[in-house]
Amino acid sequence: MTRTTVRPTPRTSSTTHRPALTVALVAGLVVLPAAAASAHVRVGVDDASGGAYSVMTFRVPNESDTAGTTEVAVQLPTDTPITFVSVEPVPGWTAEVVRGDLPEPVTSEEGTVTRAVLSVTWTADEGVQIGPDEFQRFVVVAGPLPAEGTDVVLPTTQTYSDGEVVAWDEPVAEGQEEPEFPAPSFTTVAASTGEVGTTTPVADDGATATAEGDTTARWLGAGGLALGVVALLVAFPRDGSRRRPAR
Repeated sequence: MTRTTVRPTPRTSSTTHRPALTVALVAGLVVLPAAAASAHVRVGVDDASGGAYSVMTFRVPNESDTAGTTEVAVQLPTDTPITFVSVEPVPGWTAEVVRGDLPEPVTSEEGTVTRAVLSVTWTADEGVQIGPDEFQRFVVVAGPLPAEGTDVVLPTTQTYSDGEVVAWDEPVAEGQEEPEFPAPSFTTVAASTGEVGTTTPVADDGATATAEGDTTARWLGAGGLALGVVALLVAFPRDGSRRRPAR
């Protein structure tokens, strides 16, 4: 990464210098979130309520400069099983939903579950791929989701045309630095008393909803606060004097 050195400019007056400096800080607030964003496989859900049937959107970017993505396989949890999955067709891709017996029966509000959806795999047709500098969304309806407060982890493998396989399967611990290959995941919440489908909206890029939406809101709030500081500094110069009305 090239480090840019910013040299100070000669100060002309405290009134003109400080607003300019603050504007630069505001610009930094706008840039930082974009720079911190990472191009990993993510999942967004339109409703993370326990017991809900939710639209899940997997956003899969191609991170290779020389090869394309030709297969995406998502593993569903067996300790908190999901019994229903329906895929949205993607032109040029074939989806396979695999159902099977669980390692052990699981007791839920719906009774004892012995079979569930184990995986969903999308395979590109011949001549189709997610190319360099491209990404693709894969959408399913899945449910019922496990009870409130459950971490739903969805390990995903991404296969490239040159044979490389990337496993996005590392758990993301709250308060810890994100691992190199984080598994797509989300946490279920209490059922909303409002309209279904408004708990965790999917962003335009298909990114995850609850955590990333909260982060975005904080950055926007910080940006608004900084803009307010700019206005105050312009209205009240550093020496505390006010402009005199023209005679």
